[in-house]
Amino acid sequence: MQAFLRALRQPEYVHVLLNPIPVYGLLVAWIGLVISFFLKSRRAQVATLVLVFLTAGSAWPVFEFGEQGYDRVLAMSDDDGQAWLDEHQARADKFIYVFYALAVVSAVAIVVPMRWPKSSPALALAVILLGAGTLGCGTYIAYAGGKVRHREFRNEPAPPKRPEQERS
Repeated sequence: MQAFLRALRQPEYVHVLLNPIPVYGLLVAWIGLVISFFLKSRRAQVATLVLVFLTAGSAWPVFEFGEQGYDRVLAMSDDDGQAWLDEHQARADKFIYVFYALAVVSAVAIVVPMRWPKSSPALALAVILLGAGTLGCGTYIAYAGGKVRHREFRNEPAPPKRPEQERS
């Protein structure tokens, strides 16, 4: 138990612990939302929209812990791993806002139909479409992240190393 608690003080460990939530958690919530959309069940839509909101919002702590743990992971990585780490960070920096947008749109899709019920299908569809794009972005980010420390996943050359001034 002590080792686990000690690990929770390491941001890179917390990043790895949480990083499946914005991808796998969002995928499960998104599938539920698609099903509830076709069933036309507002109650199920609200439940899955809450899950979409939470899983998309979980990208924020994943991003922050990743930023905090960057230097330690960089120090323990080989040259190819360092290049993949920089690529992973660049992708996350570029696409984190898609997760934030999805969280906002899903919150809107929960609240606005309380006042204007006819807006529910259009807003749910907007979340479904944005959610699909967000899942693509999350997969793109995770693809590079998986290659940082896992040589067995490196089935292509490492991206070119980024200059020092571009790193955070």
